[in-house]
Amino acid sequence: MFNYGELLIAFAISLVSTLVLTYPVKKLAMRIGAVDYPNHRKIHKIVTPRLGGLAMFIGTVLGVLYLTPYHHDLAAIGLGALIIVITGMLDDKYTIRPVVKLTGQLIAASILISADIVIQKVTLPFFGMVDLGFFSVFLTVLWIVGITNAINLIDGLDGLATGVATIALASMLAMSIIDFRVLAAYLCITLIGSNLGFLYHNFYPAKIYMGDTGSNFLGYMIAVVSILGLFKNIALFSFIIPVIILALPILDTFLAIIRRMRKKENIMMADNKHLHYRLLSAGYSHRQSVLILYAFSAIFGILALLFSEASLITSLLITLVVLAFMHVIAEIAGLVLGGKKPIVDLLTRPFRKKARKNHHED
Repeated sequence: MFNYGELLIAFAISLVSTLVLTYPVKKLAMRIGAVDYPNHRKIHKIVTPRLGGLAMFIGTVLGVLYLTPYHHDLAAIGLGALIIVITGMLDDKYTIRPVVKLTGQLIAASILISADIVIQKVTLPFFGMVDLGFFSVFLTVLWIVGITNAINLIDGLDGLATGVATIALASMLAMSIIDFRVLAAYLCITLIGSNLGFLYHNFYPAKIYMGDTGSNFLGYMIAVVSILGLFKNIALFSFIIPVIILALPILDTFLAIIRRMRKKENIMMADNKHLHYRLLSAGYSHRQSVLILYAFSAIFGILALLFSEASLITSLLITLVVLAFMHVIAEIAGLVLGGKKPIVDLLTRPFRKKARKNHHED
């Protein structure tokens, strides 16, 4: 059984630690020049410190130390996280090349693999548990690097990556408790605490950004937690559960790759065509855009929870619902149906009518 009192204390330690530590980290970032300058692609108008992920990392570590879980995987996870954080800090200060960042991510992934923290099996209907064999190493590296970069790419509006990651971690926490995945639950609760502590400083208008230090750390830890818990779920389609939970950042990354390949651009090159920028260009405010994407994340998280306990027929129905939501997101991104948005227009028509009515009355 979980000691929920201990979990709450660990949550509070991570939250308060990150909340307080963000102040000196902000000063450190300004002092060493780890700042984000405004440009044509970015939303903010003033020089803003980044490196906030350092406070998140320390806050998470303090929460985990309080819980003092004995687990043979913890040392490898911690070492990988440290490498990810150092790589992110170097990028926040010096803006290192993508290949250098990728190298840090691959080193972290190799440490996990050497400790046998891999996606070994998935559950399939009619087949049961399927052993992936050597393919498990390739899939593990792809998952860790992919999710790490997916969280990084969605970190484009104040509080967006922090909130989306927190919602995903909340779903993972619920499943970890249901399946009694102790280490996964401990990591989830401390990460949620540090995220919320940082969100106080990061929600619009942000006073500090998490930077690559934070987005890479969050992405890495979410990938690790999913390997420890979600891929070991005994649901009919266990491999789909983490994909549903992380559908928003995964889809945004996938659409970005497709978009850049179409234009024959470097897929690692940043642009202002991500989902959050599309919402801004559609007329939504900064805060509204973030809250809309929070809502999508929450829907995917709820669907994943239902999926984990569903029968075959229910699983298929949930999959259809997920695909429908993904289509809506693709419409928002303008990457399907030649840029037309029939479903989005249908869903938003009542709000547009109300807005026009209020405008005429004024």
